[in-house]
Amino acid sequence: MIPASKLRAAGLAIILAWGWKRAALALVAGALSALAMAPFNAWPLLFLTFPVAVWLIDGAGAGRWRGVPAAAMSGFWFGLGYFVVGLYWIGYAFLVDAPTFAWLMPFAVLGLPAYLALFTAAGFALARLLWTRDASRLLALAISLTITEWLRGHLLSGFPWNSFGYALSEPLALAQTASLIGLWGMTFLTVAIFASPAVLIDGTSRGRKPWLAPVAALGLLAVMAVFGAVRLSMQPTVLAKVKLRIMQPNLQQDVKFNYAAKAEVMQKYLTLSDRASGPQSTGVSDAQILIWPESAFPFFLTREADAMAQIADLLPRGTVLITGSVRAPDLPPGVRITRAYNSIYAIDHDGSVLSVYDKLHLVPFGEYLPFQDWMEKLGFVQLTRVQGGFIPGTRRRAMDIPNAPRALPLICYEAIFPGDITTRDDRPGWIINVTNDGWFGISTGPYQHLQQMRLRAVEEGLPVVRAANTGISAVIDPSGRIVARLGLGIEGVLDANLPSALPPTIYARVRDIPTGMILAVALLLVIRRRFARRKS
Repeated sequence: MIPASKLRAAGLAIILAWGWKRAALALVAGALSALAMAPFNAWPLLFLTFPVAVWLIDGAGAGRWRGVPAAAMSGFWFGLGYFVVGLYWIGYAFLVDAPTFAWLMPFAVLGLPAYLALFTAAGFALARLLWTRDASRLLALAISLTITEWLRGHLLSGFPWNSFGYALSEPLALAQTASLIGLWGMTFLTVAIFASPAVLIDGTSRGRKPWLAPVAALGLLAVMAVFGAVRLSMQPTVLAKVKLRIMQPNLQQDVKFNYAAKAEVMQKYLTLSDRASGPQSTGVSDAQILIWPESAFPFFLTREADAMAQIADLLPRGTVLITGSVRAPDLPPGVRITRAYNSIYAIDHDGSVLSVYDKLHLVPFGEYLPFQDWMEKLGFVQLTRVQGGFIPGTRRRAMDIPNAPRALPLICYEAIFPGDITTRDDRPGWIINVTNDGWFGISTGPYQHLQQMRLRAVEEGLPVVRAANTGISAVIDPSGRIVARLGLGIEGVLDANLPSALPPTIYARVRDIPTGMILAVALLLVIRRRFARRKS
């Protein structure tokens, strides 16, 4: 426990800080906040860092224009620290083809966080416009950051990676609240709960009881934990009779995209897929569904007859292969192929293609360039070096898989967008996520990706099966429990039965309506306090 006198002294020092000290405090607080994300999950740190955000906005009132510009600058530095520490691993992708892309690495490691920090800056500025002098300012900050985090997840294709709500996804009992209010509701709760110690420096004049807010925050955390524990106890993992085998090849990127390595890649996939995983295992014949990761081949799979024949020889009758692959568009014979789809195939034991899904949500600068033609004329290429960029798919739909529930395919970071993965009239029985996190080496990025997949399972009440080139591959039940996993940076196979889905969660039924209602009520309370303050 921090003595009240020291807490008050620290709070006042932050409020009164200006210039570079103010920027440094915001930067450090944001950087430490990133440790609340996987793999560290040090979310109690937010009880120290989010109060700093409140005090910085308190102190912004000494600036011009009601302190809005000063609050925005504090928010920018807070966001910059948060995103640089949380997303440093993006720089690894620029070292895969270092002669071509290494010079861009500083722009990615600092430029993307600087862009994302603009949303945090907007959140601090909006909060300052709503600011009050009592505990209701915690709600003002929670409202504002929830709105700007939602915008971050939607504007310019969206990038909701490491949204603040993920801080409450570990331990798993806390994450169960996402089944009610989803990621954006969790973001509101995260900010309101962890910012609450800031009001302990407010004093007790005019009947104030500053201890009420942190006590209420701790009580809310306890309620979430109890709800989650009860939900988990009432919904144990139920395994269906569908047997899965996930193949994790741990291929390096220079091999994975090298056509000359075609034979080597195929041989590794075939050998690894049929590897015995235990004394009772007989290889791929144990599985009904074999799963390979994203963009698995350095060639167009269905245009290589020998590769399709090898797959048919591998698969026993009754086994289906689900694999990522680039897919050539349908063009007249003789027309040169310059663009492609990033796709998932379902392939039967006789080598016939049962179903295809084309990735809808492409990765900016990875799979396409904004203003593609103009940037290519300037000499820029995206990391995958596909001239013209990948072609986006046309619609999201579930795939029919023999002897298994219908599966919703999601490729790579498509799975990080809450509420955008299923529709009520086309609910699948499970989610399959194929990805290639090998771009990012042995870093925190794959752990964060897995964390986000777990929350999608909780939100939707659907099991998630994840096949990653370098890891982390996993089978996740609809409550977020990891049934089986393969670690990062290893090759192997993962055998598990498919968990059964739960009935649609409240979030799956009504999406963000509860969060919208929470925000509306909180906003009314803040506005009422502002008007009451003016009258007094």
